[in-house]
Amino acid sequence: MRKLTRQFHLFIVCILFLSACNLPSNDPQGAEANATFAAQTVAALINISATPTFTPVGSGLPATSTFTPQPTGTNTPVPTATPVCPQAQFVTDVTIPDGTVMSQGQAFTKKWRIKNTGTCAWNGYNMVFDSGDAMSGPASKPIGAVNPGQEIDLEVNLTAPNTAGNYRGYWRIVSNNNVLVPVLNGYQGRAFYVDIKVQAPATATNTSAPLFAVTSVNYSLGTWSDGVNLNCPRVTANITTNGPGTVTLKWKRQDSPGGGASQTLNFAAAGTQSINYDWLRGSVWAGTATWVSVYIETPNNQDFAQFALNTACTAP
Repeated sequence: MRKLTRQFHLFIVCILFLSACNLPSNDPQGAEANATFAAQTVAALINISATPTFTPVGSGLPATSTFTPQPTGTNTPVPTATPVCPQAQFVTDVTIPDGTVMSQGQAFTKKWRIKNTGTCAWNGYNMVFDSGDAMSGPASKPIGAVNPGQEIDLEVNLTAPNTAGNYRGYWRIVSNNNVLVPVLNGYQGRAFYVDIKVQAPATATNTSAPLFAVTSVNYSLGTWSDGVNLNCPRVTANITTNGPGTVTLKWKRQDSPGGGASQTLNFAAAGTQSINYDWLRGSVWAGTATWVSVYIETPNNQDFAQFALNTACTAP
């Protein structure tokens, strides 16, 4: 509003000056001078009017500009990965999935697949029992050499407790310097475990039949001969089940860990059946230690304990 009033006053002054310039005069030079003075006055007034003013809000003090320096770029170093040695990773349960149902006192072999994800090779490392239910397992078991990026199957022979219930045992890896190895994807990043459920036998108040399974495999050593080969090793496996059903199995041995052809045993009731493995092991191998074992494909999906021997044919 004040600005409009000022512009209006300026407009009136300009009209007065222009009017004065047009008044008749006997002095041409004076008239010209007056016109020049009027024009200069009008220009000055215009300049004054055109000059902007700024009234600060608040304290009434004149506003000041503050220069804020812009941040300068800095070179931040890129973090580099810290080598980890040793370090392991749990891959999968090879045998005995979590929650597998077992009979009381049943012997079984638990196997885990573990990968060396560290930057150094494992030499002189051990698998050790950590906590939980030991299930008659050893306190420790040596691990073979494992290079970075390599996978290995760690196994241990265990026995289910004689009391029904849920059982779990935790295992870890310790280095040759007694350093506990962290386990990626493992329990709390440090351990891997076996988890089973021991089922009580059927009673008068509980008539449900136990889940069909092979409960044990025991071995014995004999010999076989033919017209050419004499006293060659014969390994007999005595397989016991907790009820009727069909068992599918195959023999494995140290020089053939993948196993041979599958064989079948049919059980009409709980009991024990025997099956032989005749090994044509030449006499050149006499005194050299080796092993054989039985892998139960169905119903257990389980490796049973290895049977060690060092015998061979006496002829040829």
